[in-house]
Amino acid sequence: MTAPRPAWAGTVVLAAHGTRSAPGEATLAALAARVRRTRPGRRVELGFLEISSPPLAEVLARVPGPVVVVPLLLAGGYHVHIDLPTIVAAARPDAVLAGPLGPHPLLTSVLARRLASSGLRATDTVVLGAAGSSDPAALADVRAAARLLSVRLARPARAAFASAGSPSVAQVMERVRSGPAPRVAIASYLLAPGFFHDRLERCGADLVSPPLGVDDDLAALVWHRADEAAAAAPAAWRRAGGALTTVPARGA
Repeated sequence: MTAPRPAWAGTVVLAAHGTRSAPGEATLAALAARVRRTRPGRRVELGFLEISSPPLAEVLARVPGPVVVVPLLLAGGYHVHIDLPTIVAAARPDAVLAGPLGPHPLLTSVLARRLASSGLRATDTVVLGAAGSSDPAALADVRAAARLLSVRLARPARAAFASAGSPSVAQVMERVRSGPAPRVAIASYLLAPGFFHDRLERCGADLVSPPLGVDDDLAALVWHRADEAAAAAPAAWRRAGGALTTVPARGA
């Protein structure tokens, strides 16, 4: 028997970055659907910070409250700390903002499965390939995710970045190729296909796992972040209808 899980009455708005990749948009929509199916009857909406539609501000303006906004972002950075709070404050000041998805052991589980299904070998050097950021705290989040993956795989896993951040994927590939490792496996620390995953696939690694994509563990993590935010919400938010209740866990 597992412990009861907290639940609350309200809407979850998933805040994604946005992409010009049609498969990327389809993946994010499918992830939102998976999150929705995890707790039937709960309202879950998807909005985008830029590029894709619908815009997050538009979604926030039309959904019923109380609202928890969960960033579909794997680390902190400008979007988490500046862009997203600004949009939420302007469009839906009564909403509660959750933290980014990562780092978290549930993400590690998805990464490990993606690598295994892609043909990871015991002798492969593992690199966690992320988009990158100019924010040192965001880079630290990715390095923490790499440490979690290292523990899960019982081998070193180093972080590398496809855009801003050091070391770059190219730098890590150059270092690894100069050593004795026969193969390099990159774990794609990205939610969906698109520009940055294309970069990872072109870097010359022997194996690049698919993006995190649509997964039950990822859906569970979204609800975990939403529950955390709801539990820490101010009393005024709870009086508006977000009061916590106790829902028996599956198998209870």
